[in-house]
Amino acid sequence: MSSAVEQLAKNANWGAFSKAKELKQRILFVLGALLIYRLGTYIPVPGIDPIVWKEIYSQKGGGILDMFNMFSGGALQRMTIFALNIMPYISASIIMQLATAMSPNLEKLKKDGEQGRMKINQYTRYLTVLLASVQAYGLAIGLEGMQSSAGSAVVDPGLFFRISTVVTIVGGTVFLMWLGEQITQRGIGNGISLIIFAGIVAELPRAIGSTLELGRQGQFNLIELLFLAAMIVGVIALIVFFERAQRRVLVQYPKRQQANGAQAMGQQNHIPLKLNTAGVIPPIFASSLLLLPLTIVGFSGAEGGDFTANLARYLQHGQPLYMALYGGLILFFAFFYTAIVFNPEDNADMLQKHGGFVPGIRPGKSTADYLDYVLTRITAVGGLYLVFICLLPEFMISKFSMPFYFGGTSLLIVVSVTMDTVAQIHSHLIAHQYEGLIKKSKLRGAGRQRRR
Repeated sequence: MSSAVEQLAKNANWGAFSKAKELKQRILFVLGALLIYRLGTYIPVPGIDPIVWKEIYSQKGGGILDMFNMFSGGALQRMTIFALNIMPYISASIIMQLATAMSPNLEKLKKDGEQGRMKINQYTRYLTVLLASVQAYGLAIGLEGMQSSAGSAVVDPGLFFRISTVVTIVGGTVFLMWLGEQITQRGIGNGISLIIFAGIVAELPRAIGSTLELGRQGQFNLIELLFLAAMIVGVIALIVFFERAQRRVLVQYPKRQQANGAQAMGQQNHIPLKLNTAGVIPPIFASSLLLLPLTIVGFSGAEGGDFTANLARYLQHGQPLYMALYGGLILFFAFFYTAIVFNPEDNADMLQKHGGFVPGIRPGKSTADYLDYVLTRITAVGGLYLVFICLLPEFMISKFSMPFYFGGTSLLIVVSVTMDTVAQIHSHLIAHQYEGLIKKSKLRGAGRQRRR
């Protein structure tokens, strides 16, 4: 069976795409949804002077705001309705997953199947609205206090501006949350990841242009530009290699007695454990948690030796404290999310129910312990790979003022989401070919019956 699937996968080609109507509809839906998202990143928040805000952003940019702007697809730089992007939803998901791991009631609700999952998703939405409201109100307060040589960033400060800003930005975040869910259900790939992916890719031409402009101004020489280009290509190749890497645990199934008295041969299979089971989640979660307090610090306008000013300075990109916190959070979420995605005890029980066993390991608890041991070792390697990928470009950004769109986190998101989406499209093409083969076999069977 597996050889037939592999052969079918090899024969699958993009020529079959024209016949897969459902797949075309899904892809067109994704493209339309992402187009709506990109249009929203150009709709400004009411009451903001765009000229003054552009000057203020150019003064405050270069640190945490640039990274937040990267995740928002340039919406923060333009101060639009999608300024917070989908980050409050990601923060809410982190909190709910942590709460599920610690609360027995939520853990029980999670195991209740589809109904429980829908309930947890509803709680996540409520928490998203709460977090977005707090962040939007803090953003409105910060904007009112911002001044430049051209005047205030807010045309008419006051209660009405704060309320309208909160309603506008929270509405934008809720709309993106809904749009991401629609892409997941009716399109291809994970909707939330695709929204972040679209924001990063859309700003890549501008990032390339700014890098070339820095080279023209003499900040980079030709050798340094070639080195940066080679580093980016090397990082992408490393991401592809590690994202495809697997540790296959061999599983043996015993011989079975058939109805005619003969014995069927025992089968061998394997459990594919990805080296990076958590995918792009750890860097996104780590960035989200770091951006939440850093945004408050960045908009506080603290001066001199104030605590928040010192904190903002120590948590800038390239600083040791920031690197340590970022790397530590990535490692934590790599293990945490892997534990959520893959449960060794559940998989060991499933193997035992179907008569499967790992050669040399007793079924039951011993198998669960063995799977946990293997998963812990490969997750440690996968976590260190994520830390290396995300921190190496941070040093380059700090040293060469390279745009954040060429950072490890952005490259990891772009490459991983692209690979995942292409894999899902490929799966749909294979499923479409299966359907075609089944229909042909049915037609041939009906034709033979008519001849008889």
